[in-house]
Amino acid sequence: MTDNPHHLATPSGKPRARSLAIAFDGTPGPFNAITDVAGVAVGYATLISGDGPLVVGEGPVRTGVTAILPRPRPELATPVFAGVFSQNGNGELTGTHIIEETGAFNFPITITNTHSCGVTRDGTLRWMQRELPAAIDSAWGLPVAAETYDGFLNDINGHHVGFEHVAQALDGAGSGAIEEGSVGGGTGMITFGFKAGSGTASRIVAWQGRAYTVGAFVQSNFGKRHNFTIRGLRVESELTEPAIREATLRAEKGSIIAIIATDAPFLPHQMKRLARRVPLGVAMTGGFGYHSSGDIFLAFSTANPAAALAPSGRIANADFIPDVDIDPFFDAVIQTVEESILNALVANEDMTGRDGNFVPALPKAWLKDRFG
Repeated sequence: MTDNPHHLATPSGKPRARSLAIAFDGTPGPFNAITDVAGVAVGYATLISGDGPLVVGEGPVRTGVTAILPRPRPELATPVFAGVFSQNGNGELTGTHIIEETGAFNFPITITNTHSCGVTRDGTLRWMQRELPAAIDSAWGLPVAAETYDGFLNDINGHHVGFEHVAQALDGAGSGAIEEGSVGGGTGMITFGFKAGSGTASRIVAWQGRAYTVGAFVQSNFGKRHNFTIRGLRVESELTEPAIREATLRAEKGSIIAIIATDAPFLPHQMKRLARRVPLGVAMTGGFGYHSSGDIFLAFSTANPAAALAPSGRIANADFIPDVDIDPFFDAVIQTVEESILNALVANEDMTGRDGNFVPALPKAWLKDRFG
C-alpha cells in the first residue's frame, strides 16, 4: 500500500524518514505532524545569511524562531492542561513554574537559540498585545519559550533574532503539513554529528471507539555519533563519515526540546506522565542525556477548555481517560518522538556556517541501501 504522500515529504519536497523505507510503529495521522491535533498550528522564521569568518553582530547567521500555537488564534488565552519534565536541566523552557503550580499554560510556545530565548518570550507578549489585547490588558502573561544552542554554525552572540522574527513565525503559523529540518529555531542545530533541527510526527490512538491524536515536535540538537541508533541498528561502524569539519573548536553543547500535544482528555498529572516518556523516544535514537544537554519536555492537552476556564464559585467538571488506560498514549509519545528526531535528520542538507564550520547531512544513499 502506498504511504500517504504527506508522510513521505515536506511541503517543499524534502524527504522524510518514511520515504527511505524506515519502518515505524503505530498509525500516523493525515500529516504525520503535531498539527494533526486539531487547533494546533506551527510557524517559522528562518534566518540564513553570510559566510566566512565570524564577525559578532554581522554573521554568519544560521538561526531562527519556531512558533507553536496550542489553540486557534482567538482562543489562545484559554489555558491548556499541561505537564513538564526535565531529564537534564542544562537548558531553558520558561513558564515551567506556573505549569508545575497550576497544571496549565496559555499563549503560544516559541523555540529558538539559547541567547534569543528572552527575545522570543517578550516578542510573544508583544504579539499577544497586538492580537488579543483583552487577554493581557488587565492580567499578566508567562509565555513558554525554549532554546537549544546553535553557536557552532551561527553568530549566536550577534543576537540576530528580533521581535519582528517572532511576529513572522506567529503570524505564519498554520495547520496541515509543515516543513522540517533546517527551519525556524532548528536552523543551526546538529544531532549525532549530522545536520538536524525541526522534526515532527503523530499517532492515532483508539480508545473506547474514539480516535485521539498524539503529536510531537522536536528541536533536535543532541547526541554523539557513536551512540546513534536507527530503529535498533547501532550505526557507528557504518557512519563514521561524513564527519563534522571544524575551524572553531566544537564544545559539547547539545540539547533537545520536545513538545507533545494531544486532543485526548487528560488531567495535568497525566500530561506530566506523558512528558516523562519523551526521554524513552530520545533514547531509541541513542540520546542519553549527557551533562551539557538540556533535555526539557512539555506536554499539553487541548481537551477540557471549559474546565480550564472555570469561573469562580462553581464546581468545575473535566473529562479524563483513566490512568489504567494510559499505556497506548505512552506508546504514541515514544513513537512520535523517535520519528520526529529522524525526520529532523532526514529532511536536511549539508550546512556550512561561522568560520567555515561544516556539518554534513545524514547520507540518504546509505539509508536507502540499509533500510530500503
